[in-house]
Amino acid sequence: MLRGLTTITYLADDVAAARDWYAEVLGVEAYFERADDAGPAYVEFRVGDHQHELGVMARRYAPHGPEVAGAIAYWAVDDVEAAHDRLLVLGATPHHPPTPRGPGFTTASVVDPFGNVLGVMFNQHYLDTVGSAR
Repeated sequence: MLRGLTTITYLADDVAAARDWYAEVLGVEAYFERADDAGPAYVEFRVGDHQHELGVMARRYAPHGPEVAGAIAYWAVDDVEAAHDRLLVLGATPHHPPTPRGPGFTTASVVDPFGNVLGVMFNQHYLDTVGSAR
């Protein structure tokens, strides 16, 4: 069911500042940015040998509420709804329902029986990267 790690998303109150800091750390500029009325709400970098995705999201959009810190690791799956439903059947509790994030990207998350947030994602970039490596 889990194909591989696709995206890790960090939270920040000031996405523009986080974008600039990570650009310096990583030595690359963010390749994607989505803004809202307050400015950048989500930015994303492609990093490393496999071009994994590192996203920085405005804390106000955190699926678990702005009071919780931490990252969400998203695992690639072929069918987000089926994976989400299966995780719930296996004892996870709902966290964030399947949500389209743009063409080729859908996310969902659950809380596993041990209190960890587990994200699943259909990610076209992941599929393209896997396909090009073959």
